[in-house]
Amino acid sequence: MTAWSVASKNPIRILVCPSGFKGSLQPTTAANCIEDGILAVEPQAVVRKVPLVDGGEGFTRALVAATHGVIQPVSVCGPLGQPIKSFIGVLGHREDGEPCTAVIEMAAAAGLSLVPSDCRNPGVTTTYGVGELILAALDAGATRILVGCGDSGTCDGGAGMLQALGARLLDAHGAPLPIAQGGESLLALHSIDLSAVDRRLQHTKIDVAVNWHNVLCGPNGVSNVFGPQKGATPAQTARLSQAMEALADVSSHILEDENVRLAPGGGASGGLGTGLRLIGARLQPRFEIVKQYINLRGMFDECDLVVTAEGGIDYQTPRDKIPAEVARLAKKHGLPVIAIAGTIGPGARVNYDVGIDAFTCILQRPMTLDDAVEEAESLTRESAELVMRIVSIGRMLGHGQ
Repeated sequence: MTAWSVASKNPIRILVCPSGFKGSLQPTTAANCIEDGILAVEPQAVVRKVPLVDGGEGFTRALVAATHGVIQPVSVCGPLGQPIKSFIGVLGHREDGEPCTAVIEMAAAAGLSLVPSDCRNPGVTTTYGVGELILAALDAGATRILVGCGDSGTCDGGAGMLQALGARLLDAHGAPLPIAQGGESLLALHSIDLSAVDRRLQHTKIDVAVNWHNVLCGPNGVSNVFGPQKGATPAQTARLSQAMEALADVSSHILEDENVRLAPGGGASGGLGTGLRLIGARLQPRFEIVKQYINLRGMFDECDLVVTAEGGIDYQTPRDKIPAEVARLAKKHGLPVIAIAGTIGPGARVNYDVGIDAFTCILQRPMTLDDAVEEAESLTRESAELVMRIVSIGRMLGHGQ
């Protein structure tokens, strides 16, 4: 007889809502690992799994699965300029008269995981393949496109994407900038000619799932915050910051928006958010789009505990990341929330203020990053098992055992 059985005749009901662990576990795999850990301690537990995505890796497949849609393979230009195999999704559950909706994730064409660690340089990586994914969605008949921004390996402001769609990026002499040459090529940007952009976009609604807190320029701009994570040296980070300023100057005139530099979501995926605005896309907080297709509200009524997870929990987690969004919803139902993280970074305690009651790290012993990635599944299962054992002890104490 388990500790939980002693404390309660009713099995515990647990809602498992993880995001993915970047470069390691997809959300579905993370959910399965957490379930295995829970059931290892309490076999009678009722576990409901709702893997979640934040616009990065797994975004397309999650929404396709939720709507019983289809995945279509395509070949595109990868972030290093070489052909790669990628995909788009076409959502299902479409009624007569409803638009055909395609979904793409920029990470499938320009993600950091597509760039070998010894080749990471956001000054040269390109979003050209993202534009090709958009063209593939148009070819599939889509009149609405959902774009997931996250897990990028680029910082080109969407320049490559715009070029793939037919835009001409010009220098001060009217000469076109080189095709798909990355963010540092924008240092010479003087104007953008959108007249030859694929005309089908005029009749297509594009909604973009972004981190609402990512801005294009300034001390908290995308190049300064995320450039080093993508392999940029301090000197490259400074050049990319200047490149984003050049993009902001040009974009502010086109969009007639003086706030382009600090517009919410404009810095998403290395400035891709701003590039997408130039073709008429609407940026939205990523969780708002996810909630349109994955219904969480009813599930909180049928559980006793919520377990969420993500690759890293730190001071940025409350800024539109899955564990914090899950916690905010759970607290509206008075539910306790535990988060499992691949790493715990600076300022993680701020998450207590948004509804995460406790968090733990899957790393319980010293190991290299490569070993942690290789063992991520077993480490996550072990962490979930530890969480469940502690929860069971708490339940016993609460019943005077």
